[in-house]
Amino acid sequence: MAMLLLANFFWGLSFPVIKALGLLQGALLPAAGPWFSAIYTVAPRFLLAVLVMVALRPRRFWWMTRAELKQGAIIGSFTGAGMLLQNDGLQFTAASTSAFLTQFYAILIPVWLAVRARRNPGWFVWTCCALVLAGVAILGRFDWRAMHFGRGEWETLASSLFFMGTIFCLEKKEFAANRPERITLAMFATEGVIFWTLAAATAPDAGALWVPWTSPAWVGLTAVLAVFCTVGAFGLMNAWQPKITATEAGLIYCIEPIFGSAMALFLPGIFSGWAAIDYANERATPHLLAGGGLITLANVLIQLKPPPKTPPVATGEVSSGG
Repeated sequence: MAMLLLANFFWGLSFPVIKALGLLQGALLPAAGPWFSAIYTVAPRFLLAVLVMVALRPRRFWWMTRAELKQGAIIGSFTGAGMLLQNDGLQFTAASTSAFLTQFYAILIPVWLAVRARRNPGWFVWTCCALVLAGVAILGRFDWRAMHFGRGEWETLASSLFFMGTIFCLEKKEFAANRPERITLAMFATEGVIFWTLAAATAPDAGALWVPWTSPAWVGLTAVLAVFCTVGAFGLMNAWQPKITATEAGLIYCIEPIFGSAMALFLPGIFSGWAAIDYANERATPHLLAGGGLITLANVLIQLKPPPKTPPVATGEVSSGG
């Protein structure tokens, strides 16, 4: 649980960092479209993440089994699709709002498990899911009359579907023997190939792939994403998330936007001065407090859920002890 909380802290940091990167890229490449901007905030981080992981381990350490390559490729594909939608959505909504809306998979996971197993997860889980859904509606300022979210909100919600796929892939029994470091490297390599291919296809010209690297601020923000929000966060997730259930993981990850929203209160001003961009500090608005509060409450409640009762031992049965 502690390791997943640390991963959430790193992911929370990524929201204001990616938002700042998007604004900086807009200033460096004003002719580039929003899709290239979203893609190119992701592609370099995975290239650097692969280089960091390979540099930290001897070459023989990275021999992988077929199952590890398969799981890493699946996770990389799901996460890559989610990040593409999430990063594009960040250009049209606040970092704190995006952080909370990303956690929509917290309600999708138990719903999918109930449908797949034809089993009710119980009133306690459904109550927590209802709290998450209410928080999502408040944060997204959902228009009940027009039944409408903005582009940024819709894309962020759609990204959560792919992140849910990542959570399910990590708990598959066929991958139980896989080693976390190997699948993490395979995941990063998969995402690197996907995003560099997309970047080359959407770049306005060849120079657009080089220009951001001439900016020290852009390189610095990208390095933070690669080391802390990529190698650190995903390494922790791949190692420790399989230790708990998918439903618990989805709700634990709801802590991520708390970190993201807190950092969005002061980091934008720091990034603005460093990168010479116009990125104002966010404020703790009533919508943010109410919506984020409901999602946080759901996460706390699920952790306080009493464990299932252990069946009584039959008469004459000998316990194996501790």
